[in-house]
Amino acid sequence: MRPILSAILVPLALLISGPVLAETAAKPAEPVSEKVDLPAFPADASVHQSIRLGAKTLNYTATVGSLPVRDEKGKKIAEVVYTAYVLDGPRSPDRPITFAFNGGPGAASVYLNLGAIGPKRIQFGAQGNSASDPARLLDNQGTWLDFTDMVFIDPVGTGYSRSLVDDAETKKRFFQVKPDVEYLSRIVFDWLVKSERMASPKYIVGESYGGYRAPAIARFLQSQLGVAPSGVVMVSPFLDARTGVGDDISPMPWIVNLPSMAAAHYERQGKTLSPDLLAEVETYARGDFAVDLMKGRSDPAALARLIDKVTQYSGLDPALVRRMGGRVDASTFLRELYREQGKIASIYDSNVTTYDPFPWSGYQRAGDPILDAIIAPTTSAMVEFITHTVGWKVEGRFNALSDAVNRAWEPNWYTSVESVTDLRQAVAADPRLKVLIVHGYDDLSCPYFASRLIVDQMPVMGDPGRVKLNLYPGGHMFYSRPDSQARFRRDVMSLFGQP
Repeated sequence: MRPILSAILVPLALLISGPVLAETAAKPAEPVSEKVDLPAFPADASVHQSIRLGAKTLNYTATVGSLPVRDEKGKKIAEVVYTAYVLDGPRSPDRPITFAFNGGPGAASVYLNLGAIGPKRIQFGAQGNSASDPARLLDNQGTWLDFTDMVFIDPVGTGYSRSLVDDAETKKRFFQVKPDVEYLSRIVFDWLVKSERMASPKYIVGESYGGYRAPAIARFLQSQLGVAPSGVVMVSPFLDARTGVGDDISPMPWIVNLPSMAAAHYERQGKTLSPDLLAEVETYARGDFAVDLMKGRSDPAALARLIDKVTQYSGLDPALVRRMGGRVDASTFLRELYREQGKIASIYDSNVTTYDPFPWSGYQRAGDPILDAIIAPTTSAMVEFITHTVGWKVEGRFNALSDAVNRAWEPNWYTSVESVTDLRQAVAADPRLKVLIVHGYDDLSCPYFASRLIVDQMPVMGDPGRVKLNLYPGGHMFYSRPDSQARFRRDVMSLFGQP
């Protein structure tokens, strides 16, 4: 998931208008105190399962367990829960292991697990999906299990993972950008040791804020813990918050958003999204659009050109575009697209809508259409899988998406956090490291054009194909569309060196 707080600030934007949780979103979780008598976590539990993938059957073991986080004196200060899927049978030393992280901050790894790449999935994130849809797990034809084992990690405060120290210490240790990367990197290290997989090829995948985490964790493992990942996959990543920070001078927010607005408009017109179709708006966004934005009143004709082009690409009312000086923010875009129908669009995919319960409000008061529909099924499915299917009998609430964690996160991270520096250093340090960045065209929470500009500014370090950016129809969770998920799987297999 994209950073929750920026959603609250953008269109309530990164968790958009405020996430709706499985329980009450407005009431933060009670801080965990050292004096609270928490029941011990059970021992790791496993179950043998199988899926039918194409013409073959994959037999594997699913394990749910926990790893401790310790302070400098060896005291256990947290317990991190993971879900691992390991293919049964003799294991080649060349069999990769992939570690997966979602974002938020405050999101469990359930979205990548049960939506994108795990062996089982439920449908969510597309138009027509409902919060009350059956939380029934089906074989996932987009899984990566045939070419890599996988470990899905839930950061502290998400899933069942928990802090064992008081609220102030929890914020210091777990809800800040740098400590977050450091303890999660150590969890990767400790799992490798515990599972005797240190010699396996290693990959990191992260979605949204997890896409920020992925290169940062890869670099920390590489430079500080002596573990060298072979590849990094970033799904709808939040790589550099500064691309979305704007004022009356910087044109960057408008530049990075316009191509995704155009993609959504083209899709509503029935056009098939492709790099060729978006090439024109991309060229305009980083060329004449940027120039005219910077001219301001020094060129009276610039505003007219902006209005004409932004109207053409976005499909919005030209009077609205004129009132906004060609600078249409994501929140306004999402409300205006379907205002006459009494609906509101999702920042994660602006062609996914729901009814706006407050259509006459001056600002968005409703939850996000996609988020409102995914919390319940993902939570229910994961709790059923962990406690019943696997049999890891644990007490407590499962936090698929924790608003409390997001609110407690390091102040102002959503305007300054970036891992492009780590990405560049990791690629430079290892000439064999491969990177794949993937986006859905329609995503306005983490617009793809920001990653396009970032990659284009990176120096070529050896083979230019080592860092790739691939795009698919859909939004933030483009993998909710079967065709996009299938293309994503093929692209990842290529990264792993699979035929």
